[in-house]
Amino acid sequence: MTYIAKPRLHHPTLTKNKVGYTRRDYEGRVSTLCAGCGHDSISAAIIQACWEQDIEPHRVAKLSGIGCSSKTPDYFLGASHGFNTVHGRMPSVLTGANLANRELLYLGVSGDGDSASIGLGQFANAMRRGVRMAYIVENNGVYGLTKGQFSATADRGSRSKKGIVNSENPVDLVALALQLGASYVARSFSGDKAQLVPLIKGAMAHGGAAFIDVISPCVTFNNHSGSTKSYDYVRQHNEAVSRIDFMEPRSEITTDYAPGTVVDVPQHDGSILRLRKLHADYDPTDRYAAMAYMQQHQARGEIVTGLLYVDSLATDLHTALNTTNKPLNTLGAAQLCPGAHALEAINAALR
Repeated sequence: MTYIAKPRLHHPTLTKNKVGYTRRDYEGRVSTLCAGCGHDSISAAIIQACWEQDIEPHRVAKLSGIGCSSKTPDYFLGASHGFNTVHGRMPSVLTGANLANRELLYLGVSGDGDSASIGLGQFANAMRRGVRMAYIVENNGVYGLTKGQFSATADRGSRSKKGIVNSENPVDLVALALQLGASYVARSFSGDKAQLVPLIKGAMAHGGAAFIDVISPCVTFNNHSGSTKSYDYVRQHNEAVSRIDFMEPRSEITTDYAPGTVVDVPQHDGSILRLRKLHADYDPTDRYAAMAYMQQHQARGEIVTGLLYVDSLATDLHTALNTTNKPLNTLGAAQLCPGAHALEAINAALR
């Protein structure tokens, strides 16, 4: 396979962020996906979010599985750490990496086939364990690499490009994430960058398991009138619960938004997620209300997008396991093998 690298030369007048990087520094290789693919828009949103948050690329570890979506980490954050796992196994590899080095920011990128079929068990356990990461599913409802079969997230009654009707019920990853204990849950649309960028910023700064389901139309196999994952369908049936702005606790940031009620949700690391509510009766801190709200609108054929749930006091797997604050991959032999006396003390405590 031939890869096309972007030129490293940057125009000297490009704007730099607070850590000295331009937006170009967060890019990767040239995309080989189909022109107009929603996944490329998600990559652009990740680039924008990381640049605006002043994240140093080498502090990010990006992991993926198999599929069109799992190719996308090659197209952003070219200077970060990366690992492409086997099909459906991204969450467990990410969990191991996170336990070994808690100082990195973990970004898991997956697809509806990768997470809702072969990797469903992996997805479920990562959510319930509270692994600190931003888990993004690029959801198009088809297996694009194998020519457009329905995936597990395809809605019942939707039609394929060949006119075949899907007779199976869909797996709703957002509902599962809410039920399994994810502490930051959102849904967005690849064609809505204004909504997606702050959602990604909030997920990257969150203190626990953050999950974003992004509907991302497949322009080759699933962007026709019978699809519920097409550009036209999502735009016509989108029900946005919120318009958000992510604000870090630094110098003053001014915004120009229409009047409305505002909810400030403190994050575990001290940053602030500001939610400007469009629906006065929606509470993003109520997990069960979020599940009910989403199901009510789903019954009407509406796709609810925005920040659906956030726990401002979220904890992660390191807290649950009471691991040392020092990354495990930096511990020496003396700490890892303290000797027979330490083993005897442990055994005695278990008797």
